[in-house]
Amino acid sequence: MTIYSRVVGIIRKIISIFIISLLAFAICSASTSDVTVSGSSTVMPLAEAAAEEFNLLQKDYVVTVSAGGTGAGILGIAERKNDIAMASREITDEERNKSNDTFEEFLIGLDGISLAVSDEIYQAGVKDLNRQQVLDIYSGNITNWKEVGGPDAEIYVIAREEGSGTRDNFNEIVLGDRDAETPGVNTIAMGAAEVKTAIAGSDKAIGYLGFNYLGGGVAGIAFNGIMPTYENIKLDLYELHRHLYFYTFGEPSEGAKTFIDFVQGPEGQNIAAEEGFIPI
Repeated sequence: MTIYSRVVGIIRKIISIFIISLLAFAICSASTSDVTVSGSSTVMPLAEAAAEEFNLLQKDYVVTVSAGGTGAGILGIAERKNDIAMASREITDEERNKSNDTFEEFLIGLDGISLAVSDEIYQAGVKDLNRQQVLDIYSGNITNWKEVGGPDAEIYVIAREEGSGTRDNFNEIVLGDRDAETPGVNTIAMGAAEVKTAIAGSDKAIGYLGFNYLGGGVAGIAFNGIMPTYENIKLDLYELHRHLYFYTFGEPSEGAKTFIDFVQGPEGQNIAAEEGFIPI
């Protein structure tokens, strides 16, 4: 056998191995389906933790999760960009009407919108605010902590971005209108984690965020005399409570339904509790 023949033989073997590898990759890829989840930053810790466990327990589907806000998540499924929307509020009539009311709703947990202040303000004695006080703070009528029993310090007011389900719920419950103007706000935060960072990094801040984000320099305070605790939220005693949802556009795909069933089931609800949410 000539050297040329040997080289040709080696090249053919390499090509064969390459083709077999490509086929194996294609078969492996075809055996799994992606399920994309996007939306509420409040729901994201639960969805991420559940997806991580779900992906380990089975090999038929791969779930990926990203944030962006409730409104963006709902728009994403309506435009067929994602399979599941995470939502920290119910879908609105306007959103339903835009898409001929073809959404499916799945309750996955309970949560509280916790009023929170910087640790310095909490230690100074501000541990309870009523609705009128909060309304006045966000409306700009109260601008100093001494007006609500705190130190002589300007109030640094933090709110969530437009399209946030947390913002919509807060505005509706506290201000009476989800589209209410809030001229007292100093900073708009993009996500609950950013709210927490802003409050913890200040010595005079107030904001609102999911119950599971409390701690780490951010102290939850009572609203109308009721603290945001597990028991108070579960029993609907804490007024700033809400339901958390997954939404799909029409009937969910097989992969999406399998993941939703997992989150609503015992394992998923245990994860919800571990992440600081209240199981359904």
